[in-house]
Amino acid sequence: MEDELFPRARARIAPGAVHVPDWLDPDRQRALLAACRDWARPPAGLRTVRTPGGGTMTARQVCLGWHWHPYAYARTVVDGDGGPVKPFPAWLGDLGRRAVTDALGPAAAGGLSYDIALINFYDADARMGMHRDADEKSDAPVVSLSLGDTCVFRFGNTETRTKPYQDVELRSGDLFVFGDESRLAYHGVPRVYPGTAPPELGLTGRLNVTLRVSGL
Repeated sequence: MEDELFPRARARIAPGAVHVPDWLDPDRQRALLAACRDWARPPAGLRTVRTPGGGTMTARQVCLGWHWHPYAYARTVVDGDGGPVKPFPAWLGDLGRRAVTDALGPAAAGGLSYDIALINFYDADARMGMHRDADEKSDAPVVSLSLGDTCVFRFGNTETRTKPYQDVELRSGDLFVFGDESRLAYHGVPRVYPGTAPPELGLTGRLNVTLRVSGL
């Protein structure tokens, strides 16, 4: 009930890791969702990611700028239809820099040039295991934007996939940024809460838009 009566406060989850609730207002959420739907269309659209061991990720993914596949980047969808990766739009880079400025301060955003977006779609049964974003050559902060259903975002430490970690509830419109000494922290999504997306958004499931600097 308190969550409905009082605004959720921003929180420092770990050094360099900040959660900013409701960072995207409803209009910006709808605009970002419309863009995600365009990006998800083939060619080089939404795909199932297969791991080297023969498994599959339950969250489906589309990439912009550079195509991520376990565990490298390419300019074409080497593990999908082979098409060229969709371009990374300048406005998305601007959004990433604003996110870092709001979360970590202007000094942290200086000179950043975001050029990768990974858009993951979670249905009711999708999960994401604990992992690190370690395939980039840059240590620039990672920007994470949530749309749709609420999830549990598990943010851990830089040494192990196990405890200590902290579970954070990410709702539609929330921002999470992690950089500095938390840049290589393990993180994952152990649970999605179906049916919790804002009805006016028009999305069943959860979208996560992750922005990174490749350094390539």
